[in-house]
Amino acid sequence: MPENTPDIRAGRLSAAQYAQNFADATPLMTASQAMMEAQRCLYCYDAPCQTACPTSIDVPSFIHRISDGNLRGAARTILESNPLGGICARVCPTEVLCEQVCVRTTQQGKAIEIGRLQRFAVDSLMASSAPQVFTRAASTGKRIAVVGAGPAGLACAHTLARLGHEVVIFEAKPKAGGLNEYGLATYKTPDDFAQKEIAWLLSIGGIRIEHGYTFNASALKTLQGSFDAVFMGIGLSKVAALNLPGEELSGVRNAVDFIAELRQSDPAQVPMGRRVVVIGGGMTAVDAAVQAKLLGAKVVHMAYRRGKEQMSASPAEQDWARTNGVVVHHWLAPMAIEGENGHVTAVRFAEQSSVNGVQQPTGREIRFEADMVFKAIGQKLDDAVLAGTGLTLKDGRIATTEDGATNLKGVWAGGDCRAGGLDLTVESVDHGKKSATAIHHALIGK
Repeated sequence: MPENTPDIRAGRLSAAQYAQNFADATPLMTASQAMMEAQRCLYCYDAPCQTACPTSIDVPSFIHRISDGNLRGAARTILESNPLGGICARVCPTEVLCEQVCVRTTQQGKAIEIGRLQRFAVDSLMASSAPQVFTRAASTGKRIAVVGAGPAGLACAHTLARLGHEVVIFEAKPKAGGLNEYGLATYKTPDDFAQKEIAWLLSIGGIRIEHGYTFNASALKTLQGSFDAVFMGIGLSKVAALNLPGEELSGVRNAVDFIAELRQSDPAQVPMGRRVVVIGGGMTAVDAAVQAKLLGAKVVHMAYRRGKEQMSASPAEQDWARTNGVVVHHWLAPMAIEGENGHVTAVRFAEQSSVNGVQQPTGREIRFEADMVFKAIGQKLDDAVLAGTGLTLKDGRIATTEDGATNLKGVWAGGDCRAGGLDLTVESVDHGKKSATAIHHALIGK
């Protein structure tokens, strides 16, 4: 095959290779491993790990329960603070949150594996004969609409249902979960875990999900008139454009679409190029790049326009990319996407450098040949969706108070669509919880 001919096809690997490549990237601890790791914990008073957790999980308490063999109690402690504790244990960047401040890091050079212990406890509960540990309060007679079944919306709905409210979640996609279902690498949540966790969350009762929902200004007015309160967890549905020549060529895709397709498909049926370029430096870029390699791409370049320290992908994610054979480049700004016969053939980059803190081109250009290009330069709120709603925006997202209240009476917002966030699943859960508490207080008056 000539070098400039696109080579994109499915089934590059054997069935055994696909199974191995997309198996659980971080296998569950054994009971003995969990017990030994839990016993390393000092159960600190005023623990820094709890402070560093966006959902304020009582980390020493749940680890202590594991060491005592009380896995149900450990899981309940986690889920009291984070009803999506299972998925967060799998995808949370614990190395820059709770584990980064672990006292054992300074004492022994190795933090307690808090994330893996959290997963061990929650998974043990989910696998038990009676996984539901919560009951609903008496009915309040209040009805709340939640727009979006992502982490923020689900956490808000669960918290409200526990308090006795009736909740209807309005979701655009066929499945609930948001990015937990459509936006994470397959090897992070295999065996359909996202849906299993959602089934557990819904089993408390009082929550109904309607799919195929279209949100706009008119829809918001209808919800305001039909429900006692509205929570918006609509996420970021619009993918940022490169605005480069050649962006419209065949073979150029949004990374989030590729990840979603792979999540809903048999990996052996997903076409993949032999030469792949991923543009971006976040966790979505890493997920796309690594999975391209796991699907059989011969070479995968991941290019970011700034330095390693400025990448939003955590250091662990960056190391994971390199471990899986991705070639990571820094200080490369995309200039143009080249093509022949309507299909991408290469990407040209301008090398950058930092001069007195200002990014400047060095004058050198670098070109990577490519059959496929994935754009992973971020997502943003779709302005068209919010047109006419009257919502106040800040930096392109919905402006709210600390508890998620918007400028519209009776309307709260949280998750990635809310201004000033970190775009983390665990933070979205915290937004949903706090807004639910605020909604409850507003409706019940205490």
